[in-house]
Amino acid sequence: MRLLAWLALIGAAGLASCGSEDRQPGAAGDESVLRFAMERLNGEPDRLSSYRGKAVLVVNTASECGFTPQFKALERLWRERRDEGLVVLGFPANDFAGQEPRSNSEIAKFCRANFGVSFPMFAKLRVTGDGAHPLFKALGQPDWNFNKYLLDRRGRLVERWGASTEPDDPELTARLEETLQAG
Repeated sequence: MRLLAWLALIGAAGLASCGSEDRQPGAAGDESVLRFAMERLNGEPDRLSSYRGKAVLVVNTASECGFTPQFKALERLWRERRDEGLVVLGFPANDFAGQEPRSNSEIAKFCRANFGVSFPMFAKLRVTGDGAHPLFKALGQPDWNFNKYLLDRRGRLVERWGASTEPDDPELTARLEETLQAG
């Protein structure tokens, strides 16, 4: 009887955690996602391990999304906090409603011209499904463009936020501050 009550309690807790909550804490795993070698928008290789020692905000992006104006706040966050050890990394993807139809060079021009983006941007990739890049399989596949994944200085997932969480959201910036202070 106690076993059935325990299972019912676990099931109820699991159901209570389901829903449309935008903010999703991540489990800090033992293996860093900074192990991947990637390609930048300009075709140059970039090893994510070069960002070890920094707080990393990974964002899947798209240039024709309703959340595209978040590029401006992401750039501001990068400029204001990079000297403290923050790096913002943008990963364009065309996985949601075809909202990133541009080529890598067109994405670079668009982001620079419209939002002054200077933080590292990477070549367009898949972020969902069987063809998702291993980075996003490791982080957890996003449910839309502009999901944000905060990594600690060792490359472990600290927290994840959905598209509707703005880069200057108080909870996101407080968690970022904690991560930067953790050294």
